[in-house]
Parts: sequence; C-alpha cells; structure tokens
Amino acid sequence: MASVKQIQVTFDCAEPERVARFWCEVLGYVVPPPPEGFATWEDFGRALPPEHQGSAFACLDPSGVGPRLFFQRVPEGKVVKNRVHLDVRVGTGLVGEERVAALEAECARLVALGAVRVRLLPADGDNESCLGMQDIEGNEFCLD
Repeated sequence: MASVKQIQVTFDCAEPERVARFWCEVLGYVVPPPPEGFATWEDFGRALPPEHQGSAFACLDPSGVGPRLFFQRVPEGKVVKNRVHLDVRVGTGLVGEERVAALEAECARLVALGAVRVRLLPADGDNESCLGMQDIEGNEFCLD
C-alpha cells in the first residue's frame, strides 16, 4: 500500500490569484516562482490560451511543512456551507480571555485583508473558544 507523502488543499473560486494572495497573507505563505522560461506569472499567463488565463494560482508554505494551496476558477459561485474548512491555529495553548484576545487580534488583521468575521463560538465544557470567519469569496474558516 502506498503512503501519502504530501497533500494539496484545493479551493474552487472566481478569482484564483486574488484568493491565493489573500491566503498567502493569512498564513505567511509565498507565491512559487513562475515556470521555467518565464520571468513572471503575468508572462506565463499571456502564453496560455485566453480561456485558461487566470484560471489557476497556487501558494506554498516557505518552510515546506504545510500543504500547497491551489486555487482554481470555476463558473459557479459558492451557495452552501463548506464541507471542509481550514482552522488557522492562532490560540494554541491559550485559554479563557487570553485566547479570545489572541483570536480577536488576528481577526482584526484578517478583516483588514478582506475577511469577514462571522461569530465567536465561546468555550463550552469540551472546547475552547474559536472564531468563525469567511475569506474574501465567502469560504468559511476558523480562527482556533
């Protein structure tokens, strides 16, 4: 049986480069270099047929630890809640008000990038607080 060596998380979206650059800012990821033979991603895009220009974009964890994120253009818009979402771990090891303060501080940074704050899910007997959010195209994610 083969073992998984890497994973990629793929987002369906309307504007791949815009959404990718948002997630680069959220996670500290970087845009990979353009394919060999092209000085920029814009040069590469101009070499594609018109229907494929701007249809995909990716970003990488510069440390090589996190998964590659891939963004692909799809014709339909988002209509229902995501079945899978990312948890951005900013409150690990924190509890109570200290955790909520860390979540709210990161939320403010991400709202400035275009994210939307949905709601704070307060701690209960089993789970610490987390903050539900949406990216710039409405995809749900949590600050955890």
